[in-house]
Amino acid sequence: MKNGERARAGHGSPAAPGPTAGPGPAPAPGPTVVGREAEIAEIRSRIAADRSHSSVLIVEGDPGAGKSVLLDLAVRLTRGTGQRVLRAVGSESEAPLAFAGLHQMLRPVLDDLGGLPARQRSALRTALGLAEDAEDAETADTPDALLVGLAVLTLVSDLSEPAPLLVVVDDAQWIDRASLDVLSFLARRMAGEPVTLLMGVRAAAVLPGFDKGYERLEIGPLSGDAANRLLDEQPKRPTGRTRARILREAAGNPLALVELARATADREPEGSGVEGPLPVTDRLEEIFARHVRHLPEATRRALLLLAATDAADAPAAARGRPEAADTVWAPAERAGLVRQDGTGVSFRHPLVRSAVYHAAPFEQRRRAHLALARQLGEEPDRRAWHLAAAAVRPDEQVSAALRETAGRARRRGGHAAAAAALERAAELSPHRADQARLLADAADTAVFTGQLGWVEHLAAGVRERSDDPALIGRAALATGRLLTMGPHHTAAFALLSRVADEAAATRSPRLLDALAAAAVVRYYSGEESQRQRIEALLADVPDSAAGAALRAWVLAVSDPSGAGASLAPALPRLIAAAKGEAGSLTALAVVAWLLDRTPLAARTFDEAFGRWQAHGPLPAGLACAAGWAYLEQGRWADARSVAAEIAEVASGAGLDHAEACARTLDATVLALLGEPAEARGSAERALALVDPLESRSVAVLARRALGLAAVAEGDYDSAYAQFRAAFTEDGDLVHYHVSPTVLAELAAAAVRRGHREPAARLLERSARHLGPGMSARLFLLVERGRALLAEPERAERHFRAALAGEAGEQWPFERAQTRLDYGEWLRRQRRVAEARPLLTGALDTFRRLGARPWIDRAKAELRAAGIEADAAAPGALTELSPQQQQIVRLAAHGLTNREIGERLFLSPRTVGSHLYRVFPKLGITARAQLRDLLDDALQVTGSAQ
Repeated sequence: MKNGERARAGHGSPAAPGPTAGPGPAPAPGPTVVGREAEIAEIRSRIAADRSHSSVLIVEGDPGAGKSVLLDLAVRLTRGTGQRVLRAVGSESEAPLAFAGLHQMLRPVLDDLGGLPARQRSALRTALGLAEDAEDAETADTPDALLVGLAVLTLVSDLSEPAPLLVVVDDAQWIDRASLDVLSFLARRMAGEPVTLLMGVRAAAVLPGFDKGYERLEIGPLSGDAANRLLDEQPKRPTGRTRARILREAAGNPLALVELARATADREPEGSGVEGPLPVTDRLEEIFARHVRHLPEATRRALLLLAATDAADAPAAARGRPEAADTVWAPAERAGLVRQDGTGVSFRHPLVRSAVYHAAPFEQRRRAHLALARQLGEEPDRRAWHLAAAAVRPDEQVSAALRETAGRARRRGGHAAAAAALERAAELSPHRADQARLLADAADTAVFTGQLGWVEHLAAGVRERSDDPALIGRAALATGRLLTMGPHHTAAFALLSRVADEAAATRSPRLLDALAAAAVVRYYSGEESQRQRIEALLADVPDSAAGAALRAWVLAVSDPSGAGASLAPALPRLIAAAKGEAGSLTALAVVAWLLDRTPLAARTFDEAFGRWQAHGPLPAGLACAAGWAYLEQGRWADARSVAAEIAEVASGAGLDHAEACARTLDATVLALLGEPAEARGSAERALALVDPLESRSVAVLARRALGLAAVAEGDYDSAYAQFRAAFTEDGDLVHYHVSPTVLAELAAAAVRRGHREPAARLLERSARHLGPGMSARLFLLVERGRALLAEPERAERHFRAALAGEAGEQWPFERAQTRLDYGEWLRRQRRVAEARPLLTGALDTFRRLGARPWIDRAKAELRAAGIEADAAAPGALTELSPQQQQIVRLAAHGLTNREIGERLFLSPRTVGSHLYRVFPKLGITARAQLRDLLDDALQVTGSAQ
C-alpha cells in the first residue's frame, strides 16, 4: 500500500475458531479469526521478526469489526517470537488525564528510563508525574513537548536494539491528547528504526497527527459468505428467519453477528429475538446490558466498579475491586462480558464496558466512583475525576481538586488535560464569577491544543456567566490568537479589534496584548485599513519599560518601513534587556528580521530557538521569520529545518495558514537549490491552504517561490508572470513587506522577456512608496533592479551602488546575484578583466550555498570571459539533505550520536544511520575526518557571512 492509501481488507470475526492465514509462527492460545486472511497477512508482514525498518499502520473500522482481535493477534505473534511489545488501550474516562496513555504504554519499561540522557529523562519523568517527591513535582519546569517526544523516541530506539519492537495502541480515539501528540512525534521520527506502530481507531474518528500520510488497513463488513461461516461456528447455529434477520441486522459486523446469535439462542427459532431498528452499536450495548441484568447482584456490583475504573491495571483502583473469584466473575465470564488472564479481569470489548456503566442507575454509578476515589488517595488526578463523576451538585472542594489537577497537567505539558479539568472545575464551582474565571483560564490553556471550536465554546461560556469586560476580553483574546493561525484573517482581526476597543475603554493592560495579536493578522493579510486601526489604538497605550518589546513588535509588524524603522537603533538594547526571556527574545528577533537586521535577527533566534516552542506545540505568530532570517543569511539547511518543524506541528493541529507559511519557506529554498518540481509542489500546496485575499503574505511568498523555480528552469516568461503577481495591476504593492523583495527578480526576468519599460515604471513607483524608510537591504535590491533595467550608459552607477560597502554581505545570495549581473554587464561592455573577479566571487558563493542553477549560469559567464571554471559540481556537503548537513556539522564538532539526536530530535540510531550513508558520499571512512573535510570546504569556498 502507498502512504495514505486505504487497504480494502478481507473479512473476519472477533472470537470464533477458524484458520489463520499467512506464514509465520503460530500464535499463542487466544481468539482466532474467520475470514480476515488479507488483514492477517498485512499484520504479519508488519511484525516479521527480521524487519529492519519502521512501519506505521492505522487499523480502522466500526465498533465490533474486529480491530482489537487483529491487534491482539499481532501481540501474541510478536511475543511468541520473544520480541518486546509496548501496549496501551484508550478509554473515555482516561481521556482527560495528561499522558495517561503514555504512562500505560511505558509502565513495563519505566526502569529503563535511567539510560536516557539527563534532559530527556527529566522531561519524560515530569510528564509522567514521576518526580521524586511532591516538592520536585511542584517546582519542576514544564517539560518541552518536543523533548518529551524525543525521550520516548530514544527509549523506543534503545528497546529495539536487541530485537524489533512492536507498539500497539487500541481505541486510539480515546487516548489523551498529550500522549497522542507524543505518539505522532514518534511515528514521524522513527524512520529506520526496527519499530512497528499499530494504531486501532474507530472509523470516522478524528485522530490528530495521524489523519494523513500513513497507511490504513480498513476493516470493513464481512462478506455474506464469511458472515454465514461465522454463524455456523456459533455454539447454537441460528436458522431460518432468525438467521436471515441476524444477517440483515448485523450488516456484516462480526461482533454483532456473534452477540445477536447469542441473544436469540434461547428463544424460539422463528421468534423475533431482536428488537429494532437500532444502530449496530446501540443494539450491541442493549444486548450486553440485557446480559448484565440477569447476573447475580455481587457480579453486577463488581462489573460496575470495573467499568468505572480509570485503568484496569491501576493498582490502587484494583484494591477496591472484589477478588477475581469464580463466585464473582464466573457468571460474567460465561456471559461473554469479561475475560480473565494473568493480568487480571478485563472487559471483552469497550462496548461491554459502556453497556455495563450506562445500564446502571446514576446512584449506583455514583457510589462506584466514590468507592474508587476513597482508594485513590495516592492518585490525586484520578481521585479528582472520580469525585467529579460522583458530583450531583456544585461542590467547591471537588472544583478545587480539579484546579489542582489542571495545574499539575499544565506543568507536565498536558494542555488539553489542563483545559478539560478547568472546564469541569467551572461546572462544579458554586459561584458564577468563579465559573467565568475558570472558563477563561480554560480558554487560555486550550489555545495550545489548536482546537478552535473548543476555545470558542469556552469563550461563549464566559460570556454566559459574566459581564466582566476583563474576563470576556481575555476569553475573546484567546479565540483571536488561535484564529490568527488559521486562514480567516478578516474574522480574526474583527474579533481582536473588538477586544482592543473594549480594553482601551477600560484602560486595560490587555490592550497591548490584543494589538500584538492584531498586528500578526495585519502582517498576514497585508490590509492597509488594519494598519491604520492598529496605529489609532496604539496611541492610547502609554509608554512603559514592561511593554517596550511588545510595543516594538506592534510597530514593526504593522509598518516596518514607516514607524518600525525608527526602532532599529534601540533593538540591541531591547534584546539585552530581555535577559533570555523566550517570548520577548522571539518577538524582538522577528522585529530585527522585519527591519532587515538579518544577522541580529539570526543571532537572537539562535538564542531563543530552544525555548520559543516550550510553551506548547503551536507555532508562535510569524514563527517562520526564524527560517527566513536563516535563508537570507545563507543558512539554507537551518531554514529548511525550521520549515519542516513548523509544517509538521501546524499540519497536526489543523492550522492551515501556519502550515502554508512553512511550505512557502521550504519552496523558496528548494527553488534556490535547483529543485523546481519540488518547489512548485510545496508552493502550490501553500496556495491551496489559504485564501490569497485573506493571506496576501503567503500568496506573494508562494508566487516568489514559483518565480524562482521558473528561473531555475530558464522559463523567464513564467518567472515574469509569477513575480508580476506580487503587484497589483496598477503597480502597487500587494503586500507591504514581501512585495518589495521581489523587485530585483522582476527586473531580471523583465529584461530577458522584453518588459523593460513597464517593469521600470513599477520599480520606481514602489521605490517612491517605500520612501526614506527603506531598509539597507531593500535599497540594494532596488539599485540592482535599476541597474538591470537602465540604459547601458546609466547602468554602472546603479551596479556600483548595489555593491557599495560591506552591508550587502549580510545577504550572501543576493550579493552574489548582483555580482553575477554586474560581471555579465561588464563582459558585454568588453571589460573582461574587470568582470572576472566579480564572476568568480559569485560562483564561489553559489557553490557554498549549493545554488545549482546559478552555479551553471556563473560558470557559463566565466567561460565567455575566457576562464574555464573547474567542472566540480557543488561541494559534496551541498549534495546532502539539510538534515544530513546538520548531522555532519555537529559530528565534526565532536558531538556524540545521542547529543546530535537531542539537538535535532532524532534517535541515536537514526543519526548513526545517516552518518553511515553519507561517509561514502563525502569520500571519508572515519568520523575523525569530518572536521578536516569541513575546514577544507570553507577554505575552498570562503564565507560570505
